[in-house]
Amino acid sequence: MKVQFRGAAILLLLIASVLPATAQQEFRRKLEQVSFVPKGAWVAGVSVSYSQSDQDRYQFLVLENLNGDTYSFKVSPTVMFCFKDNLTAGGRFSYSRQRVRLNSADVVLGADANYGVENLYSLSHNYIGTGVFRTYMSLGKSTRFGLFNEVQLQMGGGQSILCSGSGTALTGSYERNFQVNVGLSPGLAMFLSNYSAIEVNVGVLGFNYNYTKSISDQIYVAHRHTKHANFNVNLFSITFGVMFYI
Repeated sequence: MKVQFRGAAILLLLIASVLPATAQQEFRRKLEQVSFVPKGAWVAGVSVSYSQSDQDRYQFLVLENLNGDTYSFKVSPTVMFCFKDNLTAGGRFSYSRQRVRLNSADVVLGADANYGVENLYSLSHNYIGTGVFRTYMSLGKSTRFGLFNEVQLQMGGGQSILCSGSGTALTGSYERNFQVNVGLSPGLAMFLSNYSAIEVNVGVLGFNYNYTKSISDQIYVAHRHTKHANFNVNLFSITFGVMFYI
């Protein structure tokens, strides 16, 4: 019995000494790390968008005789530093402004349901600061095409006014808002040269909080709090940009 017990103990010791080495060799994936964005590189870029439209007796669905104009403007510069191969951190600032002016319009819901709207004016502008952390991964051994995942922490606010009527019948409200957003934004980068790349990214995960204070006719004060979480692909949040790697 003692011989059998001693032989079993020796066998267990041999198995225990072999298992760690075998497991270590089994889980070595041998993934080759390609330096898609090298350490010490600066990443910078800016996106600018502007749109304007004028309507003169325009018709769309239930809207007829639409007269007015609108414009929107947005600029967003970005600066990041690669502190380790394929790892970057930095910031982004965004400013947007939008104006809508409706002189007159008819809302036609039916033969006996017509409404007239006139003298509507809306102006808003927002500013957002974003902390950005990115991880890059090349597609195979290629240094031209790669994937990235961006973690964003956004904080900002803005102001807006909405007026209707004219003269003594003028009424309106003034709003101030504050927002916080935490999100993930994966994307694809394609290098056109050694120093420039086109990027496409889409928002997937995120949590947003928004607080708005509204004052109507300088008398009535209202507060609004909104929260929402997003855990799906939003096709309307796809953005395109050009970035420079120095």
